[in-house]
Amino acid sequence: MTAAQALAIFGEIAKQFEAIERRAFDLFDKRGRELGHDLEDWLQAERDVVRSPTAELVDSGKEFRARLALPGFDAKDVQVSAMPDALVVQANTAHTHEAKNADVCFCEFSRNNLFRRLALPTSIDVGKVSASLDKGILQVIAPKAAANQATAGA
Repeated sequence: MTAAQALAIFGEIAKQFEAIERRAFDLFDKRGRELGHDLEDWLQAERDVVRSPTAELVDSGKEFRARLALPGFDAKDVQVSAMPDALVVQANTAHTHEAKNADVCFCEFSRNNLFRRLALPTSIDVGKVSASLDKGILQVIAPKAAANQATAGA
Protein backbone atom coordinates (compact mmCIF):
# COMPACT_ATOMS: atom_id res chain seq x y z
CA MET A 1 0.00 0.00 0.00
CA THR A 2 1.34 3.39 -0.92
CA ALA A 3 1.41 6.35 1.43
CA ALA A 4 -1.27 8.03 -0.69
CA GLN A 5 -3.56 4.99 -0.37
CA ALA A 6 -3.01 4.88 3.39
CA LEU A 7 -3.82 8.60 3.67
CA ALA A 8 -6.97 8.08 1.61
CA ILE A 9 -8.12 5.29 3.94
CA PHE A 10 -7.44 7.36 7.05
CA GLY A 11 -9.20 10.32 5.43
CA GLU A 12 -12.24 8.14 4.77
CA ILE A 13 -12.19 6.93 8.38
CA ALA A 14 -12.11 10.55 9.58
CA LYS A 15 -15.06 11.46 7.31
CA GLN A 16 -17.05 8.49 8.60
CA PHE A 17 -16.25 9.45 12.20
CA GLU A 18 -17.44 13.03 11.56
CA ALA A 19 -20.67 11.77 9.96
CA ILE A 20 -21.30 9.49 12.95
CA GLU A 21 -20.59 12.38 15.31
CA ARG A 22 -23.08 14.63 13.47
CA ARG A 23 -25.75 11.90 13.49
CA ALA A 24 -25.23 11.22 17.22
CA PHE A 25 -25.69 14.92 17.94
CA ASP A 26 -28.87 14.96 15.81
CA LEU A 27 -30.25 12.07 17.88
CA PHE A 28 -29.32 13.89 21.10
CA ASP A 29 -30.94 17.07 19.80
CA LYS A 30 -34.15 15.28 18.75
CA ARG A 31 -34.44 13.78 22.23
CA GLY A 32 -34.53 17.34 23.63
CA ARG A 33 -30.83 17.28 24.61
CA GLU A 34 -31.59 14.86 27.44
CA LEU A 35 -28.35 13.68 29.05
CA GLY A 36 -27.44 10.07 29.80
CA HIS A 37 -27.96 8.48 26.37
CA ASP A 38 -24.62 9.30 24.75
CA LEU A 39 -23.50 5.70 24.17
CA GLU A 40 -26.93 4.71 22.89
CA ASP A 41 -26.92 7.71 20.51
CA TRP A 42 -23.40 6.92 19.31
CA LEU A 43 -24.16 3.27 18.58
CA GLN A 44 -27.39 4.16 16.78
CA ALA A 45 -25.51 6.77 14.75
CA GLU A 46 -22.92 4.16 13.73
CA ARG A 47 -25.72 1.86 12.54
CA ASP A 48 -27.38 4.73 10.66
CA VAL A 49 -24.24 6.03 8.95
CA VAL A 50 -22.04 3.02 8.28
CA ARG A 51 -23.11 -0.49 7.60
CA SER A 52 -20.64 -2.97 9.04
CA PRO A 53 -20.93 -6.34 7.33
CA THR A 54 -20.91 -9.60 9.20
CA ALA A 55 -17.53 -11.26 8.92
CA GLU A 56 -15.48 -14.30 9.75
CA LEU A 57 -11.69 -14.41 10.16
CA VAL A 58 -9.95 -17.79 10.12
CA ASP A 59 -6.25 -18.44 10.83
CA SER A 60 -5.16 -21.47 8.79
CA GLY A 61 -1.54 -21.33 9.98
CA LYS A 62 0.07 -19.89 6.85
CA GLU A 63 -2.65 -17.37 5.97
CA PHE A 64 -5.75 -15.58 7.16
CA ARG A 65 -9.02 -16.12 5.34
CA ALA A 66 -11.65 -13.45 5.81
CA ARG A 67 -15.22 -13.78 4.59
CA LEU A 68 -17.59 -10.83 4.62
CA ALA A 69 -21.27 -10.71 3.66
CA LEU A 70 -21.79 -8.08 0.95
CA PRO A 71 -25.18 -8.86 -0.61
CA GLY A 72 -26.16 -6.50 -3.38
CA PHE A 73 -22.64 -5.24 -4.08
CA ASP A 74 -20.77 -5.72 -7.34
CA ALA A 75 -17.01 -6.25 -7.35
CA LYS A 76 -16.55 -2.80 -8.94
CA ASP A 77 -18.17 -1.21 -5.85
CA VAL A 78 -15.80 -2.89 -3.35
CA GLN A 79 -12.30 -1.79 -2.33
CA VAL A 80 -10.05 -4.03 -0.22
CA SER A 81 -6.94 -2.48 1.30
CA ALA A 82 -4.27 -4.44 3.11
CA MET A 83 -2.04 -3.09 5.84
CA PRO A 84 0.54 -5.19 7.68
CA ASP A 85 -1.78 -5.54 10.68
CA ALA A 86 -5.28 -5.14 9.20
CA LEU A 87 -7.62 -5.58 6.26
CA VAL A 88 -9.96 -2.71 5.36
CA VAL A 89 -13.06 -3.24 3.24
CA GLN A 90 -15.01 -0.30 1.86
CA ALA A 91 -17.97 -0.42 -0.50
CA ASN A 92 -20.27 2.23 -1.88
CA THR A 93 -23.21 1.93 -4.18
CA ALA A 94 -26.17 4.09 -5.07
CA HIS A 95 -29.66 3.04 -6.10
CA THR A 96 -31.28 4.12 -9.35
CA HIS A 97 -34.84 3.36 -10.35
CA GLU A 98 -35.12 0.83 -13.14
CA ALA A 99 -38.69 1.77 -14.09
CA LYS A 100 -38.46 3.68 -17.38
CA ASN A 101 -42.12 4.14 -18.32
CA ALA A 102 -43.72 3.69 -14.91
CA ASP A 103 -44.17 5.55 -11.67
CA VAL A 104 -42.36 4.24 -8.60
CA CYS A 105 -45.00 3.69 -5.90
CA PHE A 106 -42.43 3.44 -3.13
CA CYS A 107 -38.73 2.72 -2.79
CA GLU A 108 -36.84 1.47 0.26
CA PHE A 109 -33.48 1.25 -1.48
CA SER A 110 -30.93 3.85 -0.55
CA ARG A 111 -27.31 4.69 -0.92
CA ASN A 112 -25.33 1.86 0.61
CA ASN A 113 -22.02 2.65 2.31
CA LEU A 114 -20.10 -0.08 4.03
CA PHE A 115 -16.89 -0.03 6.05
CA ARG A 116 -15.12 -2.74 8.01
CA ARG A 117 -11.61 -2.93 9.45
CA LEU A 118 -10.41 -6.38 10.49
CA ALA A 119 -7.45 -6.26 12.87
CA LEU A 120 -5.07 -9.16 12.38
CA PRO A 121 -3.23 -10.88 15.23
CA THR A 122 0.02 -11.18 13.22
CA SER A 123 1.55 -9.39 10.22
CA ILE A 124 0.63 -10.30 6.66
CA ASP A 125 2.44 -10.07 3.33
CA VAL A 126 0.54 -7.07 1.93
CA GLY A 127 1.71 -7.72 -1.64
CA LYS A 128 0.19 -11.21 -1.76
CA VAL A 129 -3.33 -10.45 -0.53
CA SER A 130 -6.11 -11.50 -2.91
CA ALA A 131 -9.86 -10.98 -2.87
CA SER A 132 -12.87 -12.30 -4.76
CA LEU A 133 -16.61 -11.64 -4.57
CA ASP A 134 -19.03 -14.45 -5.36
CA LYS A 135 -22.77 -14.58 -4.62
CA GLY A 136 -22.54 -11.72 -2.12
CA ILE A 137 -19.63 -13.17 -0.15
CA LEU A 138 -16.27 -11.40 -0.27
CA GLN A 139 -13.36 -13.72 0.41
CA VAL A 140 -9.97 -12.23 1.22
CA ILE A 141 -6.86 -14.40 1.49
CA ALA A 142 -3.95 -12.78 3.32
CA PRO A 143 -0.74 -14.84 3.57
CA LYS A 144 1.19 -14.30 6.78
CA ALA A 145 4.46 -12.40 6.55
CA ALA A 146 7.66 -14.38 6.84
CA ALA A 147 9.18 -14.21 10.33
CA ASN A 148 12.08 -11.99 9.20
CA GLN A 149 9.69 -9.70 7.27
CA ALA A 150 7.43 -9.34 10.33
CA THR A 151 10.32 -8.42 12.65
CA ALA A 152 11.79 -5.99 10.12
CA GLY A 153 8.62 -3.88 10.34
CA ALA A 154 8.67 -3.85 14.15
